[in-house]
Amino acid sequence: MQPPAHHPDEGPAPRPQVDRRTVDPRKLRADDLRHLLAVARTGRLVAAADALGVDHTTVSRRIAALEKALGLRLIERGTDGWALTDAGKAVSENARAVEDALARVVDAVSGRDEPSLHGTVRVSAPDGFGTVFATPALARVRRHHPGLQAELITATRQLTLHPSGFDLALAIGRPTGKRLVTEHLTDYVLGLYAADDYLARYGAPRTPDDLRDHPLIFYIESMLQVGDLEIERHLPGSTPAFSSTNVFAQLEATRLGAGIGVLPAFLAHRAQLRRLLADQVTIRLPITLAVRREAVTHPAVRVVRDALRQEVADRRAELLPDRGAAAATEAPPARARRPAGTDGPGLPGAVS
Repeated sequence: MQPPAHHPDEGPAPRPQVDRRTVDPRKLRADDLRHLLAVARTGRLVAAADALGVDHTTVSRRIAALEKALGLRLIERGTDGWALTDAGKAVSENARAVEDALARVVDAVSGRDEPSLHGTVRVSAPDGFGTVFATPALARVRRHHPGLQAELITATRQLTLHPSGFDLALAIGRPTGKRLVTEHLTDYVLGLYAADDYLARYGAPRTPDDLRDHPLIFYIESMLQVGDLEIERHLPGSTPAFSSTNVFAQLEATRLGAGIGVLPAFLAHRAQLRRLLADQVTIRLPITLAVRREAVTHPAVRVVRDALRQEVADRRAELLPDRGAAAATEAPPARARRPAGTDGPGLPGAVS
């Protein structure tokens, strides 16, 4: 019997050939189930080993022993790390009860009156939304459950159809997949923003056509993994003059007067940038909350999901500012003067 991987980059092991009817519960080890859960959460043998305080060969060996005892293939190599098979998901869902029981034992011997949450919850989120909204939600959960480890991975990317490496994910758009339980969390608004210094030097555009005289700041189109953020959908014919895969780099470039940024309102307002053409250019996109199906019933996942919902509900005005709030920060219209080096194409028509 070969383990699933002797090294994180090795291929999957052959499926164990054991008659399922001969599975002996006495050969099952609860600790092997903990190793399976760690791989399910992280999608990586090395990351799972770090979480458990062992080396990755131990994780591989423990899962191999579990697969041999059950006669089932539990994990498989995917494009984005290790993922649970259908059998692995069923085993993992039931294995969480073992993990919860161990946590209750810790509470009992520690003399706690109320049970607390333990283990690790990993959340994946876009850079901006994850920092501004997921971080305070996770911090609040940690205050109430100090035994819980919270991990936040930030990247503006599309969720894969074979998710691994997270318990919950926040994504721009509406991802689908049988392995995910999804819900619409909120919408948020992007608009055109500029710094006061930039507007003092070059003026503000009066119409979307005037944007041809200004450098735009947005994502690198060729590296963008989220179709809903493609600039052509919202500002047809435009090409950003300054691009970055990181929204905070875009925000900083806008703050420093490098051009007009296409930015989320919740970030631009914090940086005290001026809103431009609010009546003509408003981009509204959905944020989806996704949970791996086998993690839905886990108490820690439920608590984090509720905290994210509450954070968004309490701060909805930042995500969807009303017209009055936009007007308060909107720059007065002025005839734009072409910044040095600007030679961009025109933008036909308004965008809603």
